[in-house]
Amino acid sequence: MFDTSVYENPLLTRYASREMAENFSDDKKFRLWRRCWIALAEAEKELGLNITDAQIAEMKQYADDINYEDAKKFESEVRHDVMAHVKAFGKQAKSAMPIIHLGATSCFVTDNAEVMIIDDALDMVLTKLVNVMDKLKKFALRYKDLPTLGFTHLQPAQLTTVGKRATLWLSDLLMDYVSLKNLKDTVKLRGVKGTTGTQASFLDLFNGDGEKVQELERRVVRKLGYEKVYGVTGQTYPRKFDYNVLCVLSQIAQSAYRFSNDIRLLQHMKEVEEPFEKHQIGSSAMAYKRNPMRSERVGSLARYVLSLPINAAVTASTQWFERTLDDSANKRIVIAQAFLSVDAILNLYLNISENLVVYDKVIKKHIDAELPFMATENIMMECVKAGGNRQELHERIRVLSMEASKNVKAEGKENNLIDLIKADEMFAPVRDKLDNILDAKNFIGRSPEQVVKFISEEIDPVLEQYKDRLGESGEVRV
Repeated sequence: MFDTSVYENPLLTRYASREMAENFSDDKKFRLWRRCWIALAEAEKELGLNITDAQIAEMKQYADDINYEDAKKFESEVRHDVMAHVKAFGKQAKSAMPIIHLGATSCFVTDNAEVMIIDDALDMVLTKLVNVMDKLKKFALRYKDLPTLGFTHLQPAQLTTVGKRATLWLSDLLMDYVSLKNLKDTVKLRGVKGTTGTQASFLDLFNGDGEKVQELERRVVRKLGYEKVYGVTGQTYPRKFDYNVLCVLSQIAQSAYRFSNDIRLLQHMKEVEEPFEKHQIGSSAMAYKRNPMRSERVGSLARYVLSLPINAAVTASTQWFERTLDDSANKRIVIAQAFLSVDAILNLYLNISENLVVYDKVIKKHIDAELPFMATENIMMECVKAGGNRQELHERIRVLSMEASKNVKAEGKENNLIDLIKADEMFAPVRDKLDNILDAKNFIGRSPEQVVKFISEEIDPVLEQYKDRLGESGEVRV
């Protein structure tokens, strides 16, 4: 039950999934801190420091049993969250108190845990991203042959197909997938670096044995489930990593934003519609309305995510020497909320893409209104083949096109260009061919083949890697 008397973050109460919210919870963070302390103690013992199995066993006993009230009390006294949790952990694991956090700085737990949390969040995003790609793939294949008006400058242009347009959305997501995968493949922990990154405290613990210090870091990182570690750091992991993370999240938001805008425009034209539930209300005053609420929400959240990389860029730019603490409060907000936003965006994207409604008769009506103008070149060429004069035909079509255009724009009537052409003796040789010439499928080029080729060659290999993760649906909470 949320406390309605104070502000609650709508990302938690309305939009993001429970899974992503739990990933950025204090509980997960503090459990990871204890994992880091246990891994450090184990590795230090293995390399000869005076740490006992009993101490480590006692630490493990309380690894997930965090005494929050004690931690809160200690933090109110020492004004330092890490030391408060060291004391709280030591209050439980009494025999281990002398060796908890031995040789480490606060960023040993905060930064290593932060990277692991981000890595887990990236994996959650990856799963939802490939599921959206799978939904769009199925949609594109289903409608690969359905002609529709193309638009450039938001003006009617040559025909494409509904499925081919969907591959444009899919292509954006493929680029995002590549960026996300590259980022995940290069995730590194801060490792065991000490207060300013020199490992001086650990060198002292091991009596100047640098090889043991290096081995300590390798062992700790492996115990935490990783192999890669930054070769050099100051007190923190490089804040440029946060910038890279937010840039990838921004790319995903950009793609979703573009998709949502297209759906909103298509819904305005009544060609394609996002799902609208039986009891859903579009407007409190206008009961007939079917507003594209989901797509609008995608755009709204995406706009926020797009604004965040500059924040991380400023933080990375202002890290004085080995570090400054003006990143801390900022990071608590920006990183988590960026992921919660993208999680919500992808939930919506999943829901929309698997429930799109296509109105093919409306699409055909719009094609019929514009295709006569687009078909004039084809009509003219057929007349030339029958012995007509290209220049005279061109002028006659121009005149008839202007008349038809006036009929549409000034009179508000249907496009009657084809009727005008049929009635004109200059075009008599092609009257019997006009229906075939005007078949919309003659104007879609290689759209169906492009859809099949793109999906089979570029999308399917990606989806095959994650076949065990496919099948998710998107939940719209409110």
